[in-house]
Amino acid sequence: MLTDLHITILGGDARQIEIIRKLTEMDATVTLVGFDHLDHGFAGATQKKMRELDLKEVDAIVLPVSGTSENGEVETTFSKEKIFISEKMLESTPEHCVVYTGISNKFLDLCAKRAGRKVVKLFERDDVAIYNSIPTVEGTIMMAIENTDITIHNSKTLVLGFGRTGMSVARAFDALGAKVKVGTVKSADMARISEMGLQPFHLNDLQQAVIDSDIIINTIPALVLKANIISKMPMNALIIDLASKPGGTDFRYAEKRGIKALLAPGLPGIVAPKTAGKIIANVLVQQLSELNTS
Repeated sequence: MLTDLHITILGGDARQIEIIRKLTEMDATVTLVGFDHLDHGFAGATQKKMRELDLKEVDAIVLPVSGTSENGEVETTFSKEKIFISEKMLESTPEHCVVYTGISNKFLDLCAKRAGRKVVKLFERDDVAIYNSIPTVEGTIMMAIENTDITIHNSKTLVLGFGRTGMSVARAFDALGAKVKVGTVKSADMARISEMGLQPFHLNDLQQAVIDSDIIINTIPALVLKANIISKMPMNALIIDLASKPGGTDFRYAEKRGIKALLAPGLPGIVAPKTAGKIIANVLVQQLSELNTS
């Protein structure tokens, strides 16, 4: 149970609904900011405006999966109120207060460091990332079906990156009958890709690999699909970029060339928000339980 823990949830999307439900079930004291347009309330949770917030007794702050923008703005799907987090705000919390977020950035990391507060990045945990790859894969399959005029079966599909999401995507598209090539720079990944019956290639050879591709799925959070790479793709190729914003694709050049390129971070929150929310909520409760006993 999370009795006596004071938790403030700042903004977020539909995934936050499951988090709120779970925290209130666990008897935490929950304050919501940025949920005034939510159709239903939650017993045990109090809604407030940002200006009404008193952080002096807050044990934990829960941010959206996306964390904050580079100027500290927090996403608010269920409110028109603009919410910002700042160093001064974090300094007003107790020293033991922990900030939980899906991902972070330089702004949030710096604010927390200067305020002396801990930031826990839930999406850096293997369990969250692996569970989250399931709705990500389903969403990627959906996007591939909706945005091509061919079947996934027998398509020439490239997966860039062989992390937790890349591995799941490659396995799923292979199971659907796609001819899957996976790009990586690690020799150990090359061996695993081969062991899975897929075709590995070094990312240095990406320009050659894309020449006859139908679907290119990027999971690498760096600019890998540059203009010189996109220029070699067939005109009917589809790019699905799963990397966190701004993605790893030169979207301006892709549009100029007439190649459909879709930036799709946060797919779990779009295609399966309830499942994605439960994944985060379960891990968050585990983390908060440890905080409650420390």
